[in-house]
Parts: sequence; C-alpha cells; structure tokens
Amino acid sequence: MSLQAIRGFKDILPAEAPLWRRVEETARGILRSFGYEELRIPVLERTELFARGIGEDTDIVEKEMYTFPDRKGQNLTLRPEATAGIVRSVIEHGLHGSGQALKVYFIGPMFRYERPQKGRQRQFHQLDVEALGDPSAHMDAEIITLLGHFLKTLGLGGVTMNVNSLGCPVCRPTYKEELLRYLEARRDGFCSDCQRRMVNNPLRVLDCKVPECSALAEGAPKIGGRLCPDCRTHFDLVQADLAAAGVDYMVNPKLVRGLDYYSRTTFEALTGDLGAQNAVAGGGRYDGLAQIVGGPSIPATGWALGLERLVMLLAAKGEHAAERPDLFVAALGGAAPVVFGLIQDLRRAGLWVETDWAGGSLKSQLRRADRLGARRVLVLGPDELARSAGMLKDMDTKEQTDVALDRAVDLLFSHIKGDGR
Repeated sequence: MSLQAIRGFKDILPAEAPLWRRVEETARGILRSFGYEELRIPVLERTELFARGIGEDTDIVEKEMYTFPDRKGQNLTLRPEATAGIVRSVIEHGLHGSGQALKVYFIGPMFRYERPQKGRQRQFHQLDVEALGDPSAHMDAEIITLLGHFLKTLGLGGVTMNVNSLGCPVCRPTYKEELLRYLEARRDGFCSDCQRRMVNNPLRVLDCKVPECSALAEGAPKIGGRLCPDCRTHFDLVQADLAAAGVDYMVNPKLVRGLDYYSRTTFEALTGDLGAQNAVAGGGRYDGLAQIVGGPSIPATGWALGLERLVMLLAAKGEHAAERPDLFVAALGGAAPVVFGLIQDLRRAGLWVETDWAGGSLKSQLRRADRLGARRVLVLGPDELARSAGMLKDMDTKEQTDVALDRAVDLLFSHIKGDGR
C-alpha cells in the first residue's frame, strides 16, 4: 500500500497555492500599513506554556493538544494556537519595554487533535495579529478595524463585527456568581461538558454549540448590565471608534471566548457569504496573559484568523489567483544551446519563463504553452537564428513581433513588464 498523508494533515497543491499566496500577501501589505512587524515563533513549546496560558480545563488542553515527552522526559507540545507563544517570545526577549505599543503578526501552522471536517484540519494555518503594551479602547477598535479592512480587501461581502465586553477582575466575579446561580438551577438540562465548565469557567457555557445548551443559555443574565464604570467607559469608546471608522458592527451579549486569558473587549468577524453567518476570525483583549505565563503585566489585544476557512470562502465565491508564465520559449531544430543561456538570463532578470526541453514540433510546443497559460511565446528555430531575431507571439491578442537576439533580455523585459501583464 502506498503511503498517504496523515488524516487531518492536508497537502496544499500547486493549483491551490496561488490563492493562499494572495491572502498572505494581502495580509502582509495591510499589516505593514498599520505598522505591524512579523514575529516568527517555534512550532514546539513547553506544554506548561499552553496549560497555564490557555487554561488546563479548556478543551484544547484537555483533549486536543499533540503532547509528547522528549528524550529527557520534558513534555513538549505542538502549538495549538499562537498567542501564548508570541507572549512568551515578547517576555523572553524584552520586546515590551520600549514604552510604545509593540505590534506584531505571525502566519503559520497550528496543531489540534479534533475531528477533521470541511475547513478544519488537525494541521491548520492561522494569521495572528497582536498589539501589546497599549491598554486603550482605541487599540481595541483599531485592531477590529484592521480585521474588517483585510476581509473586505480580499472581497468577502457582508462582513459584520460582533463585539462584546467580558468585564475585568473587578466586575466579572460578581457577574460569574450570578450566572452560575442561573446555570446551576438548570444543570440537568446542559450537556456533560457544560456541567463540567460550570465549576471553573461558567462563561464558556454561553459559547456551547449544542442546541439544547444554547437554548437554555438564551435566558442567562448578560454581562453588559453588570460592567464596572471603567469597563463600561472602555466598551463605549470602542463602539464610538468603530462607528467613526464606518465599521459595521453589532453588540452580541452572548459572545465569549473559549480561552481563559481574555478580558474586556471580545469580537468575531462574520460574513454573509455562502448564505449564512460564518465566523471567519475572532479575538479580544487579554491583559492578564503575560502574568499567567510568568511575565510582568502587559496589556494586549489581538485576533486570529483560520486561513483554511478563509481560502475556502474565497474559492466558493469563485475567487482565484491563477498564475501564468510571462513567457514560453519554443526551441526548434538546433536552437537549444542558445535558448538555454537566454532562458537563464531572462529568469535572472525577474521573468517567469518556461520551455519544453523535450522539444517537438512548433504546434506541440504551442499547445504546451497554451496549457501552461503562458502570456507570450518566443519562437527560436534555424530561421530565427539565421536572422538573429526571435518571433514573439502574444497568446491573447495573437500579435507577432520580431525581437533582436543581441538585445533580447532588455527588449523582452520591457515588452512584458511595460504593459503591466
């Protein structure tokens, strides 16, 4: 039996990769304009980082992490999310001490052992955007605005931001007690996971996707009316900034985050594409995480976006980013020695050039160029070599032009790049 990829670990094939690159390049360009720098973190971390940072009673830590001992018996984990690793890196390298907000992003694979399904794999890719060192509501609103701008630039329609406030250590404990009383009175109607969550983090019961649990949680007290004055002011400022920036948002009092380190502002981006409301990204403020993992107090806010789901949504809309060679060189007769050097010079000049070293007739090579989607074909055969000029054919307009071989690189580069194609 031939070897196959592990279940939940999916190849990204050459035909799919251009759309992935477009998403990533769009993200990098927009993040640069907002002042974010790239931070790359290791794929492996000590298990304790995630147990402390995410929360030992979360589904991620309890059920989904890929954890194993190394040869010295130290427990290591393939990262299930990026935020804890980013915060660890910031603390370890002292990146937070400049007195200004540190704005970073990360693109890479994560690993969770869960049931593979459409848009969700055991190895999946995320774009993580984090701003550390700024406690203001303005930074929350800015990072939400950035997310919305990114999604709209990619062409996703009907993007709406759901926002909420989870309160802070001052007001949340009182709310949690009130919520717990409501949930405990209805304990038997909730699933076993929710019954377990009631003990350590009753807010997570509000996020359960089991229909019966969701229906019971509908009548639960909402935190919005229990916020302390500082949290209320903070959340009001977030909403005012979003309105000023023209961001389409709505307050969702049931919106909570599944990770324990969030506080105050939380949000999700939903799109109406595919005929339903689909969450494509989410995040919020996590001022307490740095201390949880052993560092100083560092206010922070950020979001994560699953690239598989985003690419799937774009592909379903008919979006594609097919790439075409700039030039196909058809070598006929004894032209191959000349063609080889010319192709390498053209590639070094920055053009995407293809050929068929097996040769063949002009007709067969033109078919090959057409299958590749080449924009132009340069024909070089005995006749062309004799007059020191290749014949350049535009595959879209069918126009033909002579190109002097002694100036071929400059002429072809100018001709191909000069019209923006």
